[in-house]
Order: sequence, then structure tokens, then C-alpha cells
Amino acid sequence: GEPGRIAEGIAKLNLRFAVITCVTRDDLPDGGASLMAETIRAIHQRCPETGVEVLCSDYAGNEAALQSVLEAGPEVFGHNLETVERLTPMIRNKANYRLSLEILSRASAWAARHGGRPRIKSGLMLGLGESEQEIRQALADLRQADVEIVTIGQYLQPGKEQCPVVRHVSPEEFKHWEQIAEQEFAFKKAVCGPLIR
Repeated sequence: GEPGRIAEGIAKLNLRFAVITCVTRDDLPDGGASLMAETIRAIHQRCPETGVEVLCSDYAGNEAALQSVLEAGPEVFGHNLETVERLTPMIRNKANYRLSLEILSRASAWAARHGGRPRIKSGLMLGLGESEQEIRQALADLRQADVEIVTIGQYLQPGKEQCPVVRHVSPEEFKHWEQIAEQEFAFKKAVCGPLIR
């Protein structure tokens, strides 16, 4: 009943746009994709004017799982790269940088065959010890995967067991990355700032 309850909550709040995410469900054969797809459909049925963005896992590369989410018709498909390639094994110990790019590329190709919908989005966090060149490479890799929208935010240490913050990025530097992403790398939209997610 969760998809219906989410749709009803969105209706009660009269939301024009909703972002749906979930915990990683590697214990399920489809990684939870069928529930994500059902939730998208429930929102569109109950609230046809509400736009839906999904923030998905890599579904362990499962093509059928990815396709089921895309076929449900979200307006935005998001999967976060999170960090640069060198730091990925330390920050995302169950994820793979290249697989994330492949998922984004597959979603982009699917969207291109279906009238440009959904729009494809990804995000990075700064403050983990990445270099400027590594950030540029991650942006280049995302554009190579035809990602249209990028977010860049500040990494915040969620708990004592997680990696510490190496540095706090200034608002001016975030503005700098926003300009680079849009002007040099031609993202359709870049949203960058300390609390951007």
C-alpha cells in the first residue's frame, strides 16, 4: 500500500513536484525498481498535474529493473555519481563509478528514443579530497553519458564511522562550478551550493 499512501500524501500537500527516493534494496531481485515504478504510476494517477523525479540506485546494472522505472514515466530520472572516480571505492563501497555512468547513459538513450523524457540528472558532493581536475573529469564523464542536469553540494559527514569532511567549499567556489558546468560542459542546468542535494 505504500505507493498509494505516498500519492495520497502528495495530494493532501497539493505538491506540484515530488522527489521520490528510497534506501538501497540489494536484497530484492530488482533492487526495488518495481515498487519505485508503482509509486510513480500511483502519483500520476492520483495527481496528474504533479511532476515526479526519482532518485534511483544503480539496480546492480539490471536492465529490466531500470526499464521498468523509466517506463513508469517520471519527469526526471536521477542517479547520483556522488564523487570522483578515485574516491568512489572509499565513499560508495557497494557502488561502481563506471556502472553509475552506464546506468545514466542507458537512461539517456531511453529518453532520447521517447521524446526527451525523462530528463536525466546526477549529483556530486565536494569536500572529500577531490582535485579540480578530478571534478572536471567527473563533469566530462557525466556529459559523455548525456546527463542534462547536475547538482553539486557539500559533503557532510553523516556519522563517526563515515569519512570525515576534508574541506568546506565556499559559496564562491560553488558558483564557479555552476558556471563551469553550464558554460564549459554545456549542462542544461547546474545547481551548486553547500546545501544542494
